[in-house]
Amino acid sequence: SWASHEDTGPYHGWVLGYQYSATAAWANPLYVYCDTPNGAAGGIWMSGGAPAFDSSGNLYLITGNGTFDANETSTPNTDFGDSLLQLSSTLSEQQYFTPSDQATDAADDKDFGAGGATVLVDLPSGSPVTHLVMGGGKDGNLYILNRDALGGYDDGSTPVAWQEITGIGGLFATGAYWNDEFYIVTASGSLRNYQLSTSTGMFSLQGTATSPASYGWPGASPSVSSSGTGNGIVWALGDHLYCTAQASGCGPSVLYAYDATNVGTQLYNSSMASADAAGNAVKFTVPTVANGKVYVGTRGNNTGGAESSTSTPGELDVYGLLPSVSASSAVAHHARRRVSAPAAAAPAQSTPIPTHRSKQQGVPQSTSP
Repeated sequence: SWASHEDTGPYHGWVLGYQYSATAAWANPLYVYCDTPNGAAGGIWMSGGAPAFDSSGNLYLITGNGTFDANETSTPNTDFGDSLLQLSSTLSEQQYFTPSDQATDAADDKDFGAGGATVLVDLPSGSPVTHLVMGGGKDGNLYILNRDALGGYDDGSTPVAWQEITGIGGLFATGAYWNDEFYIVTASGSLRNYQLSTSTGMFSLQGTATSPASYGWPGASPSVSSSGTGNGIVWALGDHLYCTAQASGCGPSVLYAYDATNVGTQLYNSSMASADAAGNAVKFTVPTVANGKVYVGTRGNNTGGAESSTSTPGELDVYGLLPSVSASSAVAHHARRRVSAPAAAAPAQSTPIPTHRSKQQGVPQSTSP
């Protein structure tokens, strides 16, 4: 899915669907969806977030400012600016939700789709609702919706959203969910968690805890690692120094780790020791947890110029426990992988050969990712 680079028009929001093949080229998509086919804009950007999926194969995404006419009785009425959409696996629109302030969002550049959608695990038997999806955007409202009945356009007469939490701050992020807790970082805010009551299907109206660190703009999309329902760690990146003209400066990405049962307890951050410093930040990056490691994509020592302007225009930093010790010993290992781009005038060649450098530094953690 995508939108437009720097809002350069004309554009629409698009989703393409392909069938994976290990041998054939992916030249033509099997399915194509446009969210404003008879209008304009409606970019699907979600601050770099991807569409979310449920167990039935439905996609959930949130669109940005653009034409909205889905509530009109006359056709064509297939334009969905500032809306949360449910698409089938073949990319047909099945149902939608559009907030009552859609027109104001569009007029004031308050994209609903500045944040991404989060699909929650099914609530237990006895809960008043089983399937929830949630998300928000620039206007600072967080919408919790029933995936079985998104509700369409909220005209203000009868509440359509299952729950709405207002005034939390602008969202340029996708939240994470674990053990009935929803974690999110608002723009220029702190990490906070909202607790879900499975008996009511409602979230606490105020975050139950906030992190000691503030993240600057644009906030952060957290990830959670755990051993099943225990030993949860919430990971988030401080990337406000992302080195382009819009940023407040240029500097390293900072990886933070928090106790998932109380995000007011910081377990670690990568600025605690110089040996753990990551490469320079990239806006909207998400810490990726896999194989017992946390992976952080950075721009290396690039400061915002062309690839050839620095020696390391891209870098993947990998954080994890030392293989020779247990998680309880609270020692971690930081390995950095560098990938350098070839000079533009160099002869044609394959992928540049990466080099590796490993570092060691104590990192308090409750468990490996």
